[in-house]
Amino acid sequence: MKAIAIDDEPIALEIIKSHASKVPFIDLKAVFTDAFKALEYLQKESIDLIFLDIKMPDISGIDFYNSLSKRPLLIFTTAYTEHAVTSFEMDAIDYLLKPFSLARFIKGCNKAFEIYNFRNNAETSDHLFIKTGYEQIKVLYEDILYLEATGNYVTFVLKDKNILARSTFIEAINLLPPDKFVRIHRSYLVAIQKIDKVERHQVTIQKIKIPVSEAYSQELSDLLKR
Repeated sequence: MKAIAIDDEPIALEIIKSHASKVPFIDLKAVFTDAFKALEYLQKESIDLIFLDIKMPDISGIDFYNSLSKRPLLIFTTAYTEHAVTSFEMDAIDYLLKPFSLARFIKGCNKAFEIYNFRNNAETSDHLFIKTGYEQIKVLYEDILYLEATGNYVTFVLKDKNILARSTFIEAINLLPPDKFVRIHRSYLVAIQKIDKVERHQVTIQKIKIPVSEAYSQELSDLLKR
């Protein structure tokens, strides 16, 4: 996986460089103390993963990531706990609190690598298996209308039935190819091709109205313009 790291503290970047050198599937291409130089780099190069600090002087890591039109996998590296919920809503792979150990760093990288491999394989697949109880149910991507999260469960709403899976929302999101599905709310992910109508605060899929939150409205708008 090709990766970069962004942090305004050079010492923090040295630690990431040292840790990354020990992970065989991480190819750390560049590190940046200046987020805007990183932005220039991302406009020219294709990257799979970003290690990103949150509190930086000119722009926060959250605002930086949200400004990207093409978003790599994300691991936050920060000394602050208060943005953990936001990172969850942004579908960050992990939230590493400084100072983090090599073992904790590797755990985050392993999560990212699993998702990276799954997404690459999903590009040539037309289905996934959903675990419900003791069963694994095969579901075609084209049959999924949307996903709804409720606590530690996710409902896969299909054309002809619903399937309830015990899963975090992020785990469920990462089972699906990002070019076919878009998150529109902290609790909803929808199939792009199944959207019948888009309004300011909601979309309609087969007469079902699904809310669109402000945090995801711009991403939805940008996607529909492509």
